[in-house]
Amino acid sequence: MLIRLLLSLISHIYFLITKTYICENNFFLIEMSTKRYTVTSALPYANGPLHIGHIAGAYLPADIYVRYLRGKGHDVVFVCGSDEHGAAITLQAKKEGVLPQEIVDKYHNINKKAFAGFGIDFSIYHRTSDKLHHETAQEFFKTLAQKGVFTKKTAEQFYDKESNQFLADRYISGQCPKCNAEGAYGDQCEKCGSALSPNELINPKSTLSGNTPIKKETTHWYLPMQNHENWLKPWIEDGMLEGENHHDAKAWRSQVLGQCKSWIDGGLKARAMTRDLEWGVKVPIEGADGKVLYVWLDAPIGYISATKQWAKDNDKNWEDYWKDENTELVHFIGKDNIVFHCIIFPIILKAHGEYILPTNVPANEFLNLEGEKLSTSRNWAIWLHEYLEDFKGQEDALRYVLCATAPESKDTDFTWKDFQARNNNELVAIFGNFINRVVVLTNKYWEGKVPAQNSLEDYDNEVIKKLKEFPQKIGVSIKKFRFREALVEFMNLARLGNKYLADTEPWKLKKTDERRTETIMNIAMQIAASLAILSEPFMPFTCKKLKEMLALNNVGWEDAGGKIISDNHKINKATLLFNKIEDDVIKEAIAKLKNKL
Repeated sequence: MLIRLLLSLISHIYFLITKTYICENNFFLIEMSTKRYTVTSALPYANGPLHIGHIAGAYLPADIYVRYLRGKGHDVVFVCGSDEHGAAITLQAKKEGVLPQEIVDKYHNINKKAFAGFGIDFSIYHRTSDKLHHETAQEFFKTLAQKGVFTKKTAEQFYDKESNQFLADRYISGQCPKCNAEGAYGDQCEKCGSALSPNELINPKSTLSGNTPIKKETTHWYLPMQNHENWLKPWIEDGMLEGENHHDAKAWRSQVLGQCKSWIDGGLKARAMTRDLEWGVKVPIEGADGKVLYVWLDAPIGYISATKQWAKDNDKNWEDYWKDENTELVHFIGKDNIVFHCIIFPIILKAHGEYILPTNVPANEFLNLEGEKLSTSRNWAIWLHEYLEDFKGQEDALRYVLCATAPESKDTDFTWKDFQARNNNELVAIFGNFINRVVVLTNKYWEGKVPAQNSLEDYDNEVIKKLKEFPQKIGVSIKKFRFREALVEFMNLARLGNKYLADTEPWKLKKTDERRTETIMNIAMQIAASLAILSEPFMPFTCKKLKEMLALNNVGWEDAGGKIISDNHKINKATLLFNKIEDDVIKEAIAKLKNKL
């Protein structure tokens, strides 16, 4: 009994030491004191370019989160890379009349360049065709096989007689049994996002020949997911793992929990972890000729192999980021990848026995375009690499709008008119206007040297108090994966600055009260400096420009909200942070979109 009490006391003390409680509106956010994070973004298929739906779903939110964590001084590895295996690649190769390797090389380079151009700051952008990945995936499979995790069985699978090959999930299309949409694939319906199996499709057809496929026997290794339900269900629904608290289940998004519960309540089934294909990671077992790892086993392991390569390149221990319980693992994905990251991948990680499980999987809903679903087949999309060409120097305008309209809890719609309005009415008229006024006035009246903060009035103290609150407000929202909310708070700080200047009118006051004007401009400059720091997660290009304008060096998130700039600090000349977007530019963008159809 005494031992139990001592253990309980030790546990309680540890809890108090390692947890911080932040009370906001009667909501208690439990934030681990961990300094290490592994953050992943879904590996994009290297069978085509990226569009804004991809960016809004899995990449921009992750980048915002990671930039914030880094700004707070956390140790973060942010991994991604090209998913270069699976039927989608071979289908695209057939379509373009080239080899699969040519396809993945082409789109890997296009997407890697586009990510970098948009400011998505991965620690590494790897690829699953890399030798290290093949070795890692094969070792993983062999470990699971040796532990008896898989069951080997022979079963009937769809076969295309004309093409003389078994059909992987993506080689089969038909009517979705959930929403009745035509063109659903054998692994998922892109209309409703439901995960499927080929046998569930109504009127299945081969995407190779268009013929109705036959059933033919083949042997594969299956993952009996139903065998893991006893721990998986409480882990997902309650955040409990083997009787201990693993994560806050209430912090998971409702659509994530809903999809997972639907799968579990419907009864988990065995799913084949190998496929009859030549292109992919070869199954490392004797007698498995002509078989490769299922892409949804292969691809998530790509996060691990990418971390291995990054660690090798940076003299780090990769295991710290995947096997240490003090590391938080967070997956950023789109709606259609939820079950793979919340059910299949956690099962294989836990079955392996050495890996940590994710503490959150903040999946977004879908982003529509001009009132219609984004469609790569119809070319109804805004391609990221084309945007970067057409709107040079306006990367942050798109980052801002995609964050402001992010489909965090429901589908949202991107329109070119809304993009224009948010750029002109918010970025230019609010944020940019405030910065321009502060910098221009400082250069005009004090030769670019920040005037002194003299005696303070009640209004000044009120503004300073509000300024101090913004870093925590924004930070708490980011930690809760409420990026839209965080961005609103950021813009509220810019609004505070504008209101302060409008109320005090320093350009008029200078004629009658120099000392009072100096104080006002000093406080306005502190707001500008905080905006420079706090803008970094959302608008990194703007952050860089603003820091250069204000001559800010060696400042971080913890400095925001305070007196950052000292008296007499020399700033540089004003440059426009944002450019107004004219009607003709938007008309041209809309025309370009419609002409693609």
